[in-house]
Amino acid sequence: MLLVLLGAPAAAGAQTEFHYQYGKFVNPFTGTRAYASVLTVQQASRWSLGDSFYFIDFADDGGADGFNEKSYYGEWYPTLSLGRVSNRRIGAGPIRDVAIVSGFNFGSDANIFRYVPGGRLSWSVPGFFFLNTDFGAAIDKGKGIAGGGAPRTDAGFVFDVNWGAGFDIGRHSFLFTGHTKFMGATTNELGRAVKPSLLAQPQLGWDVGKALTGHANQLFLGVEYQYWGNKLGVDGGDNVAQLWVMWRM
Repeated sequence: MLLVLLGAPAAAGAQTEFHYQYGKFVNPFTGTRAYASVLTVQQASRWSLGDSFYFIDFADDGGADGFNEKSYYGEWYPTLSLGRVSNRRIGAGPIRDVAIVSGFNFGSDANIFRYVPGGRLSWSVPGFFFLNTDFGAAIDKGKGIAGGGAPRTDAGFVFDVNWGAGFDIGRHSFLFTGHTKFMGATTNELGRAVKPSLLAQPQLGWDVGKALTGHANQLFLGVEYQYWGNKLGVDGGDNVAQLWVMWRM
């Protein structure tokens, strides 16, 4: 199970998941909405001195406005655990570890490429498989307007909370996971202000595989709610509840 893997202090391993989401998303540049399918491939893994997490979203809304049409977006976050490097606990109280994060963001819609160096605090909280707070800088290394992409931006601040928890109701098991990311205000290469944005993506899933076949932690059915204030730095936002299906290898 991905969440147990990320929360456990022991052996190395990897967990791959495939997610399918379907909902009606807003194009922040036109204000129009369209139904889109999003297929996500993600993997969490552990190595001797840290962790690695990546995902790639493939989105298609079948439209013709240049947004979410057979596009992809991905993020990769390898970490270096100071606790594992020093072979002792780094932290105090509920902080169980401190890590160095080296992140990368990339996407096709606007030819995005960003470095996201920073740090992570991993927390030990009852009821959670994992709970992390990540912080760092978003350093734009895209080609900008000259390369046919979105205007390049100055470096900005990023803060992210990501979590995973499980609970049972009777004989049924549920998964509650997701993240919330804040990106600070910055300025683009045209001298225009890019507003701060807040993206929250909590997911609630029912372990349908366990309920119907007895095979736990493999197939989940539920909902992902997305709130995106000032989506992509544009005034306004997006609120959408999506069908969410997750298959875990």
